[in-house]
Amino acid sequence: MSASPPRKRRKEARPSELTSAALALFVEKGFAATRLEDIASRAGVSKGTLYLYFESKEALFKAVIQEGILPVVAENEAIAAGHAGSSFELLEKLLAHWWSRIGQNDFSGIPKLMVAEARNFPEVARFYFENVIRRVKALVGKTLEHGMASGEFRDLNITTTTDVIIAPILMLLIWRHSMACCQNDEVDAPLYLQTHMALLRQGLCRTQV
Repeated sequence: MSASPPRKRRKEARPSELTSAALALFVEKGFAATRLEDIASRAGVSKGTLYLYFESKEALFKAVIQEGILPVVAENEAIAAGHAGSSFELLEKLLAHWWSRIGQNDFSGIPKLMVAEARNFPEVARFYFENVIRRVKALVGKTLEHGMASGEFRDLNITTTTDVIIAPILMLLIWRHSMACCQNDEVDAPLYLQTHMALLRQGLCRTQV
């Protein structure tokens, strides 16, 4: 099989091409191991061209999050604002939307990256925490609070319950981008998520919904 021809460099690239290349490399190699010249090469431009748009790797990472994850957070907030059904149905909607938009593409590798490298890059970790984690937890917490106030959910500690709801989803994503390589079979994600929601139904709801 003949080798693929090298990518031709272009003088210009759209910022979205650079963030796409950065995301792929961050997930493949990690934040620390990814160099700006690697990202430029993946995008088919010079390192100098990359600097026209992004002053540092940290700035590029923030752009990746702003472009790909924050819109999904905002979409889920809008889903919650317009929801008219039960609180458990809202949890199901939020999870389904998050999974369809994040869980099945390269963005699913970001949680593993953050867990692995947060201590070494506190500025990046703080940005992700404030703009993604805090908003996601607040949305789940408000859903729980509403369900408890209406009598649909049992009275539980909202902060702890929020963490317990989110943790299995994070574990699924982290596992897929780490230890899953040691398994012969991939985790059945739809079954995993279905089981998670079934257990939540039993644990949260005073009656079946």
